[in-house]
Amino acid sequence: MSKSRGTVKVIALGGLEQIGMNCTAIEYGDDIIVIDGGLSFPEDSMLGVDLVIPDVKYLKDNIDRVRGMVVTHGHEDHIGAIPYIEKEIQIPLYATRLTMGLIESKLTEHAIIDDVERHVVSYGQVVKFGEISVEFIRTNHSIADSAALAITTPAGVIVHTGDFKVDFTPVYGETIDLQRFGELGKKGVLMLMADSTNVERPGYTPSEKMVGITIDHLIDDNRGNRIIVATFASNVDRVQQIINSAYKYGRKAVVDGRSMVNIINIASELGIISIPGNTLIGIDEAVNYPPEKLVYITTGSQGENMAALSRIASSTHNKIRIVPGDVVILSSSPIPGNEKAVYNLINELEQKGARVVYHDTHVSGHACQEELKLIYALTKPKYAMPVHGEFRHLKKHAELAESMGLPKENVKVMSCGDVLEVSENFFEITGKVQTQGIFVDGLGVGDVGNIVIRDRQHLSENGLMVVSVTIEKGTGVILAGPDIVSRGFVYVREAEALIEECKDIVDEVICFETGRGVTDWNKLKAAVKEALGEFLWQKTKRSPMILPIISEVDY
Repeated sequence: MSKSRGTVKVIALGGLEQIGMNCTAIEYGDDIIVIDGGLSFPEDSMLGVDLVIPDVKYLKDNIDRVRGMVVTHGHEDHIGAIPYIEKEIQIPLYATRLTMGLIESKLTEHAIIDDVERHVVSYGQVVKFGEISVEFIRTNHSIADSAALAITTPAGVIVHTGDFKVDFTPVYGETIDLQRFGELGKKGVLMLMADSTNVERPGYTPSEKMVGITIDHLIDDNRGNRIIVATFASNVDRVQQIINSAYKYGRKAVVDGRSMVNIINIASELGIISIPGNTLIGIDEAVNYPPEKLVYITTGSQGENMAALSRIASSTHNKIRIVPGDVVILSSSPIPGNEKAVYNLINELEQKGARVVYHDTHVSGHACQEELKLIYALTKPKYAMPVHGEFRHLKKHAELAESMGLPKENVKVMSCGDVLEVSENFFEITGKVQTQGIFVDGLGVGDVGNIVIRDRQHLSENGLMVVSVTIEKGTGVILAGPDIVSRGFVYVREAEALIEECKDIVDEVICFETGRGVTDWNKLKAAVKEALGEFLWQKTKRSPMILPIISEVDY
């Protein structure tokens, strides 16, 4: 049963049983807030799709109660869908400085920045949304200005960690505010929603500064070589350390990749990244320096086709060419599913004579098991709802929560769309809302659905056969055709006998159907597709998409 008024509802619109598309609604009484508005990148089966964003139908249906969106940090899987969401529902945004700077860049790109209400918040600040209030708590992650959230409702306090790690020697800013987590725990935390990404890894996540030391050694050991470092554009701390190492060894840093340039500009304006004088030069200036005096900082560490490093590897970059002796450092780990693309990139670079370094050049921005245990020990939650991860991560996280003393019935492994209601004496899934991801394809948002994707898969696997026929109105006599065009199925010139047999079958089907009085074009097309499909399967064991085009003329 539901206890709506006395409970707080938690509804994940994305981010569960998947990596990315993080978006969660918190609801109490007449007030709803949204945590994050992230996107995910398409799976291999989502042919032609550029992005996948959360379905915000539930928010749209309850827009009169939605008070605002609070954002934990500036990664794409937490902010990438915000422009699309704002076009659907205009809600105020609340975020820290760098996070807001990155969001504003996206809103500007979508030409809606003047339409969106924005508020920059600081750590420790409490924002009130009716009966819900949210406090931003300092954390560490692989991007600066990350925050956890303490969400206070009449039903109790929910702590949402966002993406986090415990870094005692951060490159920028201070360490995670463990004291505040402890204070909340002493007062009483109703439920903890913690990052599950690294829950399978024992121990602690190393400090970001460890990568800086490694890069320092690599630049020192390769003084006679040009160096190219690829990393995530959003990892401002990593970029800072690369620039510091370049300066230390008398090299110029060259930034390449639109997203990298954009984020460095925003971070520099906010004072979050500091560039020593005359260290950073434009890519066109690089020709004025010997190769061994340059460090290129690029995007594309995940093997993305259009990113800078992939274009360099394939010799399609208009400014940079790989030459034997170049040292390429991949300062990231492959995202699950990207391994093949990354290793193909490494092979391509090494075939051109580069030496690729990809071991011990990255540390994660997510908490491992001992850091998660620390947060549980400090907050002492009554309930736990693991977030941010695939099912195996969420399940492992549930086991970790139980190892910290939570009863099994006080931990829920949720799916997107589940409505969890929680209060001091109530902890149940009481409903389900629509949460199917929305596909973004070019300028189209939501106009590509599962049927279109299935057609694209069919076309990619089996090809297309177009059958064109012109018939006389009234009599059904064939005046022209059948003409057959094949794309991705068989090469017509090498399969003339098969094509002729196909024409004969189409001719027979149409004559038979029109001879018994069938004049409905849809029925004629269906008959052609069925007969031709059965014939082609028997002959080739393939099932191309068959597209009959029947024209009718008054002859």
